[in-house]
Amino acid sequence: METKTILIVDDEEKTRQGLKKTLEKWSKGQYEILSASDGTEAHEVMNLSKVHLLITDICMPEMTGLQLLQSLKNKGYRFVGIIISGHPDFQYAQEAIRLSVVNYLLKPVSKQKLIEAVEQALETEASMERAEYMEKVADHQLLRIDRSIGHSNSAINEAISFISQNVSNPLTLKQVADAVHLNASYFSVLFKEHTRLTFSEYVTRKRLQLSKKLLLTTDAQIEEIAQKAGYQTAKYFIKIFKEYEGVTPSKYRKMPELDGMNNQ
Repeated sequence: METKTILIVDDEEKTRQGLKKTLEKWSKGQYEILSASDGTEAHEVMNLSKVHLLITDICMPEMTGLQLLQSLKNKGYRFVGIIISGHPDFQYAQEAIRLSVVNYLLKPVSKQKLIEAVEQALETEASMERAEYMEKVADHQLLRIDRSIGHSNSAINEAISFISQNVSNPLTLKQVADAVHLNASYFSVLFKEHTRLTFSEYVTRKRLQLSKKLLLTTDAQIEEIAQKAGYQTAKYFIKIFKEYEGVTPSKYRKMPELDGMNNQ
């Protein structure tokens, strides 16, 4: 499982080390706690490590905490932020909100307030990662069909439910038609009419959706994923996956934009 990383940025060494020590004691090795003395050093750390939470002082020489956040966002880094400030300032707070900062703490920061803010921020970051993950694996045609369940033909709703429950097993059009007590030919036409997909394409998309989820959330071998997704052989699974996704399952799992989602 990926270790989450927290970066503390503060030009005052005593404050920086105090925050680091507090979080190291709290995390008990569950999180990697890094620190930087200014914006330039923070950029260097971000280049080397995936940072999930950035805690920064707002008043620093050369580059303020807000300027640092803006610069990192402009470069495409994705993280949640906590601002620490020596005085309340509504304008700073407004700007912080615009930069997706989840908390604004005033000095002196108590250990309890810091830990509470960090726990909340990490929950927010995890929710964001889950949302990004869902967007990556989502098949929008399947989402459209799922949203229409309840407003569609009852036999089609039953068929979709049956397919979902049995997607890991061999499935034929006749088998599903029999399950919903319809003639296979009539069922085929009805299914296409209500879903705008052929039965075969719908099943393929369901299987690929499941396989993408397994690729990103488990360390299972390709052969095992193929079997769980209802394919008789890994070779055929790889062929179909590449036709739809443009890459093999192994390459999909290693794609940079999906990195870090495994075992979430």
